[in-house]
Amino acid sequence: MPIKIPKALPAYDALLREQIFVMTDDRASHQDIRPLRVGIVNLMPTTVDTEIQLLRLLGNNPLQVDITFLRMGSHESKNAPPGHLEKFYFSAEEIIKLDVRFDGLIITGAPVETLPFEEVDYWGELVKIIDYSEKNAFSTLHICWGAQAGLYYRYNIPKKPLDKKLFGIFPHAVNEQRHLLFRGFDDEFLAPQSRHTTVDRAAIAAEPRLTIQSETDETGVFIATAREGREIYVTGHLEYDPLTLDREYRRDLAKGVPIEPPKNYYPDNDPSKTPVVRWRAHANLFFDNWLNYVYQETPFDLGNLEEMNDGDYRI
Repeated sequence: MPIKIPKALPAYDALLREQIFVMTDDRASHQDIRPLRVGIVNLMPTTVDTEIQLLRLLGNNPLQVDITFLRMGSHESKNAPPGHLEKFYFSAEEIIKLDVRFDGLIITGAPVETLPFEEVDYWGELVKIIDYSEKNAFSTLHICWGAQAGLYYRYNIPKKPLDKKLFGIFPHAVNEQRHLLFRGFDDEFLAPQSRHTTVDRAAIAAEPRLTIQSETDETGVFIATAREGREIYVTGHLEYDPLTLDREYRRDLAKGVPIEPPKNYYPDNDPSKTPVVRWRAHANLFFDNWLNYVYQETPFDLGNLEEMNDGDYRI
């Protein structure tokens, strides 16, 4: 089944060209099923690119997924196309006021990782969404800085600066092969990383409510979960497309920012060569597994989410 998004959204035509299944409101209204409702809190400056990357993965499954985009009303984006956010996005305040409930919620990364969390201009609004998600989203998927923010706010897990940017494609191990999120995964899988900070592994391991599901010595904790999968923290970027790291690398070069070529990305570590994609299959599998979990465990009536307790779901 397709994802349901407005036909005017720039991602619509891009995804159609890739033969990703999408549908409009009119077609969706004639299907006698309840679609999954997934909210995306898009904090990335590459607004449209991030939409396409996430929708590409969410659309590669047999379920109908109804997408709602969320923005921070307290933050003015300088990179989104004029009028784009006003046309396609709801503010966090609007979502809370309307009492919208989600099967799944995604909170993306953001280019603010070197700032203390409380100094981010939309921090107060973001934590309201995190609080709201506790009873109004069945499972929340936090990505990169979004993962650091969630771990800090919920569990006081600090982030730590790295000596240099963690940048490239890295192997990651799966700690628990039977975990639903990793069904079909190999013992080791590749994923993009692009960050200047890391989360404190010792602090995560010491928190009994958190479980480290995937990690590696080189990159640290990659995926941690809590509440049996209702909170998922991913420190990297499985959603990245083939040239995202290349664009980041050339952007920093153009700005004169000290940057090394992304590791394990270009053939022979030569930036003049086209990158080889080696993470796409596991990215699709991870998002498929997440949506399947959400589909299997979310109550048909989302109004019952608040009544659920820790014994009402399995993963």
